[in-house]
Amino acid sequence: MITHDALVRALAKPGADILETLTPDRCELWHAASCVPSEAGELFDAIKKYVIYNKPLDMGNVIEELGDIEFYLAAIRQNLGIERATTLRANIDKLSKRYASMTYTDQAAQDRADKR
Repeated sequence: MITHDALVRALAKPGADILETLTPDRCELWHAASCVPSEAGELFDAIKKYVIYNKPLDMGNVIEELGDIEFYLAAIRQNLGIERATTLRANIDKLSKRYASMTYTDQAAQDRADKR
């Protein structure tokens, strides 16, 4: 039986292999994509303090973090040549199919008609 350490050594992509394929565009894309989860975490923390700890909502911070997320999403779209309207249309199409009645239900969320 293989150990987890051996599995990681065998399957983890070597940094040198990644480095060989890096270009400035890929570095910019990596940077923007890696910032989205950290900014989302900061937004989540602001909301958590409000919902769980009953602290006043720091609306200025919420707006700041939403702006940061928008910034990095725009950078990703620019890097890949995707218009914001294209991503919004794709989301509308997906959710319109998932919730054909235009009403949320747990069943529709579980069935995910857009994935069939």
